[in-house]
Amino acid sequence: MLDIKKRSAMTRERLLAEGIKEVAAELRLVDVVDYVAFLRLERYGNLDDIVTSSAELYLKPGVLRFADGGEVRLKWGEVPIIVLALEFRHLGVTAQLRLELGATTAAVDIAYISYDEPPGSTDAESALLQHAIEDAHLKAPA
Repeated sequence: MLDIKKRSAMTRERLLAEGIKEVAAELRLVDVVDYVAFLRLERYGNLDDIVTSSAELYLKPGVLRFADGGEVRLKWGEVPIIVLALEFRHLGVTAQLRLELGATTAAVDIAYISYDEPPGSTDAESALLQHAIEDAHLKAPA
């Protein structure tokens, strides 16, 4: 059986993955060879522009940013995986994460999460994250 902390971490990762799924879909529109080149040559400005322009379609400005890191998992005969280090920051919640992009899949791995005002329980942490994610989204025009 999973302990409470591990289960809570998985819940937060699912919340964040769901919250940025549209951004992940946009990021997947970029040709994989561009990601390979930008990451291998450390062209982090280019990656920052890609992440910023993908996020601005769905999230408020500055909520999701490229965190100057990533990697490429590329082997003969396998689907390439692009891993981007990102930072989600909104309403006093900061999450440093790694977004793994495959041809048809995406996954979120939270490396670190902090709260300006730490809640008292893991359920409260998840609730604060969920509220921050919901509030970070751009609202559709009425």
